[in-house]
Amino acid sequence: MANHKSAEKRIRSSKKRAIGNKRVLQTLRNFEKSLKKDLADKNTKILEESLKKLFRLVDKAKKRAVIKKNTASRKKSRYSIKVTSALKS
Repeated sequence: MANHKSAEKRIRSSKKRAIGNKRVLQTLRNFEKSLKKDLADKNTKILEESLKKLFRLVDKAKKRAVIKKNTASRKKSRYSIKVTSALKS
């Protein structure tokens, strides 16, 4: 247990940050699932908008340091390849 006021505050603030980070990650994961569902349904009208929204969510998570820069780049690259191949076929 913390013995100093600053350590107690640090514990409180880290809990708040963890909750916010968890919410951002869960939102990102849920949206990835919906994008995968759109890919499986071959719903081409929604795919482009969904990809843009996924890019925004990934960039926001990267900016808040919830995910790393390379992870964000990898996610964006993989999903853009999947969506463009789905739109071509």
